[in-house]
Amino acid sequence: MRNKRRLVHCSSNPDPLAQERRSSLLELGDPDGEVAITYQVKERLPDFYQHAHPRQARQMVAELVTHCLKPAMPPEIQRLGRTLTTWFGKIVNYHLAHTSNGPTEALNNHIKRVKRVGYGFRNFHNYRIRALLYAGKPNWRLLKSITIQ
Repeated sequence: MRNKRRLVHCSSNPDPLAQERRSSLLELGDPDGEVAITYQVKERLPDFYQHAHPRQARQMVAELVTHCLKPAMPPEIQRLGRTLTTWFGKIVNYHLAHTSNGPTEALNNHIKRVKRVGYGFRNFHNYRIRALLYAGKPNWRLLKSITIQ
């Protein structure tokens, strides 16, 4: 598990010992080199967000897609290339607004967690109150004014 964590975290850490461990891990545990290729592609994805200009970011993602779709790549990387192709416009649009759907996804995750713990609420009002309590401090004055039809 510790080795997996070393590969999942970004390697922007300039610690030479950590980089040496990571490279030896890839050499010893990856005879076909597929994990190393996947790791290199994973490390290039965050670079997209570091670009200041949308045109450069667009070019960077286009190069990454071209690289991922090469026939010599593992099937998982080719699938990533197809996904990046499908969502190319929306990914590149990040540089226009500098926002993501992360907060929305976090709220959806909270609501699903409340639903899982609730074992099927029979009353939607109780489910809604529990979700609001779990997500933060609800405005109790507005809570009764909102009706569900």
